[in-house]
Amino acid sequence: MPQLALAQSFWDGYEKVEKPVRAGVKKAMAKFQQLTVAELHADKGLHLESVENARDQRMRTIRINDFWRGVVLAPGPGDESDIFLLVNVLPHDDAYGWAAKRLYSTNSATRGLEVRNAVAIDQLTPLYEQAARSAPQLLFAKISDGALRELGVDNQVLRAVRSIVDKAQLEAFATLLPEDQLEVLQYLAEEFSPEDVYRDVVAHRRPADAPAEHVDNLATAVANTPARIRLIAGPDELQEALDQPFAAWRVFLHPSQRRVAYRTSYGGPVQVTGGPGTGKTVAALHRVKHLLSRDESSRVLLTTYTNALAAGLRDSLDLLLDGDEKLLRRVDITTVDAHATGVVRAHDARAPQPVGDREQRHLWTNVVRRLNLPFTEQFLAQEYRHVILGQNLRDRVSYLSAPRRGRGTALGPARRNLLWDAVELFEQSLRKGGEITHLGICARAADLLAEHGPTHQHVVVDEAQDLHPAQWRVLRAVVAPGPDDIFLTGDPHQRIYDSRVSLTSLGVATAGRSFRLRVNYRSTEEILTWASKLLAPVTVDALDGDGHDTLAGYRSLLRGGRPEAQGYSSQQDEVAALVEQVRSWVDGGLSASEIGVCARFNLLLDKAEKQLKSSGIPVLRVRGQARASEPGVRLSTMHAMKGLEFRAVAVLGTTAGALPFAREITPAEVDPLQHEADLLRERCLLFVACTRAREALRVSWSGEPSPFVAHIEQAGSR
Repeated sequence: MPQLALAQSFWDGYEKVEKPVRAGVKKAMAKFQQLTVAELHADKGLHLESVENARDQRMRTIRINDFWRGVVLAPGPGDESDIFLLVNVLPHDDAYGWAAKRLYSTNSATRGLEVRNAVAIDQLTPLYEQAARSAPQLLFAKISDGALRELGVDNQVLRAVRSIVDKAQLEAFATLLPEDQLEVLQYLAEEFSPEDVYRDVVAHRRPADAPAEHVDNLATAVANTPARIRLIAGPDELQEALDQPFAAWRVFLHPSQRRVAYRTSYGGPVQVTGGPGTGKTVAALHRVKHLLSRDESSRVLLTTYTNALAAGLRDSLDLLLDGDEKLLRRVDITTVDAHATGVVRAHDARAPQPVGDREQRHLWTNVVRRLNLPFTEQFLAQEYRHVILGQNLRDRVSYLSAPRRGRGTALGPARRNLLWDAVELFEQSLRKGGEITHLGICARAADLLAEHGPTHQHVVVDEAQDLHPAQWRVLRAVVAPGPDDIFLTGDPHQRIYDSRVSLTSLGVATAGRSFRLRVNYRSTEEILTWASKLLAPVTVDALDGDGHDTLAGYRSLLRGGRPEAQGYSSQQDEVAALVEQVRSWVDGGLSASEIGVCARFNLLLDKAEKQLKSSGIPVLRVRGQARASEPGVRLSTMHAMKGLEFRAVAVLGTTAGALPFAREITPAEVDPLQHEADLLRERCLLFVACTRAREALRVSWSGEPSPFVAHIEQAGSR
């Protein structure tokens, strides 16, 4: 019986096709698994046909329906393999054109199967060679042919490599080159030595049981390429894979990220930044896998900001580690607050209970009233969060002399004394009720860890941009300073909680170990361009608090339709239009669980849920991590969208009253710097919501639109 394998390139096409085409793929693959190899070649139903003028004579197509074909790589002459690799699904003419240009080969160094656009490389190389003759220097001039061949670079790619002038040209070639060879070149372009590249790329990619000599056998090459190819064991596994295609690849690491995640060792903390969809979380997960492989006794703390994000990390790591319980037991996956709470409860006999934001606001209101202070509750809470807890100030003297960076209202000694009186009364009220803030728990946990010593060998942090200095002090104390102590990922443009951090001052210095990912692998370029305009009018502080961050060079490799932004006269009309849009997406081939609907407030989500249900469309409210197998359109607040992604996203209620939300904005006359920081946080919230979309984005409002959205629409109409 022939064996079926599915390549990552197949998923790229399969996820975007409409329902009838997906159904045809499932039917064709089910029939495939029922045939013998001889029957497969003779069968007229699947129409396994060769491709005329193909660069790779093993390329075949199979019939999906009258207009669609699957592209298959079959064993060649003399190859006794029984594996057939499904590599793409495309319209009839496109399938034959795509297949004719591709060449599959076994990498001589990694032994993995890789693919290239051989026709395009041959066409472009002479043009690059002509331009290279006048270039002052070439990117790989210092690397010998012998060294490149040892790293798996073959003759066709070697010729192209010798004409590349700089990194920009390498990126231009990137989509054409074989995967493993591209990764080798990316490492070399970053000035890693050939010896380092062999150790960190080739030796890591080549399976331990790979043949010592190069074997041009399809079954062997497929077995040596588990990161890009999934071998299907039987009908049940095929059904599961095709029903949940994205889950199969959500931990796939692109070559541009692997060099960061699998570097053997770093001399200290590492920072990885990048816009939405650049694979920061995937890089963090693979770093955990790498750290676990280096020392069988080490423990890793994998942490993030919210419980939903932690649940997502847990599911993805389980997938990446193939459910290996022995490895999973060595990883603690939790939020920073939850980990800090565990530390305090382990050492303090009667640990106070944490209180939420609402309870804290009530306490500050009482403080203002009892002391008759000239400050608002909001101002006191922000001063306490950003200055006192931010700098870990424990007494009045320290506060009187402390810098107040980021605060726009000057406070002289007399007013600082008044404010400290408020802090003392606030903390006294907490103690009286046996309560404490979450950041207070973190401060206590950091003290206990400093007293008793580190508990882990490595810390990996995801969504680092939302962590407060008090939380960073916990993480710094969890692990001893040294090589590979902290690996953090984040994006300042997705900072939706007001946290200001100087990592260096907290003992997390990443100078010389900072990496920026600029290629989006999730959203289309059209969605990315539209969403980026939300932040175009403002500047964003860097993750470590030193200078500014930028989206310059941030781009997508995917193309699609332009996002739609539409206003309505009433909220009822807006929700009715949402129902029609969701129905259109479902009729076009999307499953309900691949659609996300979000709004700033639950009240609007309640109305959307009611109308969707009454129209026969299943829904699921996302208050934690919803599993892909659970049916229903996902409904979520904008804040809860962090860490999620969908093929299509509808953002509801982007009105002037909701974004920015006045209650969350400090008046400019009270504190102009905080006012600007609050507005930026609101922009970032909408940016996060919009960048959850992979293929389709729809933004709507009723009445007056948010100024953030109006700015984009006005610019687009000019």
